[in-house]
Amino acid sequence: MTGNVPDKSLPLLKVQNLSKFYGKNMGCHDINFELAEGEVIGVVGESGSGKSTLLKCIAGKINTTNGSVFFNSLYGFVDLCQCDELLLRQLTRTQIGYVTQNSVDGLRMNISAGGNIGERLMANGMRNYSQIRKIALEWLEKVEIETNRIDDLPTTFSGGMQQRLQIAANLVTDPKIILMDEPTSGLDVSVQARLIDVLRKLVSRLRLSMILVTHDLAVARMLSHRLYVMKEGKIVESGLSDQILDDPREPYTQLLVSSVLKP
Repeated sequence: MTGNVPDKSLPLLKVQNLSKFYGKNMGCHDINFELAEGEVIGVVGESGSGKSTLLKCIAGKINTTNGSVFFNSLYGFVDLCQCDELLLRQLTRTQIGYVTQNSVDGLRMNISAGGNIGERLMANGMRNYSQIRKIALEWLEKVEIETNRIDDLPTTFSGGMQQRLQIAANLVTDPKIILMDEPTSGLDVSVQARLIDVLRKLVSRLRLSMILVTHDLAVARMLSHRLYVMKEGKIVESGLSDQILDDPREPYTQLLVSSVLKP
């Protein structure tokens, strides 16, 4: 590992021949795509299509069967499937964010909202309490949570607030990429709308690079630049989001659009 400046001639992320099998059962197979800096990719498909398995493989949360995930990190072009556990832990604390579908899995529910944000800063060596609290307050504002809730437990927050807190806790270290697994799932429509609005603002202001897994094609349209459609563990169609959703080519994508995306 040398240097601390990413190679701008390389993509931010390159997924190459990625597969995951659970015994004879296929999670995902032969996945290939690249993510550019500042780009949002949506991965869509029905439940069981392999999209969440793919995201967990990219995040290093589960071991892949074969293939590579090359990440253009501050330490160089790293294969997340092959790097040692210490480096992977360092990357996921700093340069890679991961927002879970269920916020209870992504937050420490027994510590305050400010503590959840500050914990990632402390894991990276920050020890000045007043500075940590100041940054936590700033991030609560960015995700539209009242700053007077900084000392409240996440258990007192609504589902939408918990997701926005989880987003703040991930973005506080200015990661190069954020991975989102069904962030709007289970939320009421009005709550979803506010969360999407917050995400759109953050994507624009911070030029976030993101991979968004969702079954909701409307969410994918509003947030992503490009879409990958998955069926039975494989990518069956890809392209610009509006192009795919307005003029899908594959029968499976046509079925998804006609049955899920209402006019």
